Amino acid sequence: MADPEVLVIGGGPAGLAAAIEVGRSGYSVCVVEQRDTLGGAIYRQPIKGVEPMAQGAAPLARWRALSEAFRHAAIPVRFNSVCVGVDGDGLVLVEDRNARRIEQVKAKAVIIATGAVERVLPRPGWQMAGVATAGGLQVRMKETGRAPEGRVLLAGSGPLLVAVAAQMARLGNPPVAIVEAGDPFRRVRSGLAMLGHLPFLKEAGGYLVGTFLKRVPWIRGATLVAIEREGRSLKATIRRRCGQLQRLDVDRIGLHDGIRPNSFGFPMQASSPAIGPLILHAGDCREALGALAASDDGQRAGRAVAGLLSGRPKSRGLDRTIDRARAAQATLAALFAPVDATSPFAQLPDETVLCRCEGKTVGELRQLCQRKDRLSGREVKHNGRFAMGSCQGRFCADNTAALMAEINPDIAPPSAEDLTGRRWPIRPISIATLTGVITTNTDANKD
Repeated sequence: MADPEVLVIGGGPAGLAAAIEVGRSGYSVCVVEQRDTLGGAIYRQPIKGVEPMAQGAAPLARWRALSEAFRHAAIPVRFNSVCVGVDGDGLVLVEDRNARRIEQVKAKAVIIATGAVERVLPRPGWQMAGVATAGGLQVRMKETGRAPEGRVLLAGSGPLLVAVAAQMARLGNPPVAIVEAGDPFRRVRSGLAMLGHLPFLKEAGGYLVGTFLKRVPWIRGATLVAIEREGRSLKATIRRRCGQLQRLDVDRIGLHDGIRPNSFGFPMQASSPAIGPLILHAGDCREALGALAASDDGQRAGRAVAGLLSGRPKSRGLDRTIDRARAAQATLAALFAPVDATSPFAQLPDETVLCRCEGKTVGELRQLCQRKDRLSGREVKHNGRFAMGSCQGRFCADNTAALMAEINPDIAPPSAEDLTGRRWPIRPISIATLTGVITTNTDANKD
């Protein structure tokens, strides 16, 4: 296969919309997707032989329209493939997991549309078996068509918790409770502001009705402060806004404290690079604005790439839609803002695990940061092995940097990238795969 002019990383709504737009402009384009189906996390498709989980009318209509447009565009997709970086010569490295090899792709432009990842704050016991992310539970339901088994507690903050609870209820196993750090019912001004964003309000209202009909307790203004193992069960300790502690025995816990762009390790945007391809980010990977904005932002990125390649910049007609989505997300953030304004790191016991890969604790980080010779983020990684494990900081670097800033407020706060740096391969790959590098053009010549 010849190298495409534009490579799109990610087959979710932003990536598909971007690819469609590039194709309409006359440029050859290919999508790299790590799974064997399209849709991303937002429109995750079920595994073979499983009936799709029931969805709301609006999300279902959006997915049908987008997938049909992509099918008509006849854009090639590299399934079961992962982008592992851009090398020093500007070649995009793609791991073909089926063939267990790395391919080098020389593209004029790359659109990175890898979506968002959940933000999860550390809590005592959060590293235990049986504790997952709420989004992870949601993806599993979409794939299998079944709710998580046993007594499930959802905790953290944000509208996703209500959505997951409603979907669990629809599949026959509603959660024992939702523990929400905010209290949307008391944020009257933000609630009224949501009237200007009716699609969000309608979808949220449907989820709330679903949880209400199943009598799922929604404990607002409360925080999950500890998780302990007791036999085969998990004991969750909840602190209510009045200070009273409540304990629940459950089998599983789903945590969620918001989302952030999944741009870990990828090159920054470059619209006029000295070497290598143009690089643009799209969808939640660029800015976490949610499902409604993802396809519009992908279309914007596709137009921008086509304009840059042709030297004729395209119209910015989608900016207004994206601005509205940004305003809606800001209103949702205010609506679900935690009632307790205390830092979530301030009261963590020293034995709380911060870096799960290496088992490094809050106390160990505090000791490193209290040295007379103040350590940078990179030095904390090398001296304390924070962000040094198999995920290379993908899940702990943000929390580590935030806690470092609180411990030493008198110095410039570190960023997550101070610990992780930017390098490739972005994801761990085997030496055998890495050393078997071939080019797609070489393969094409062999044929």
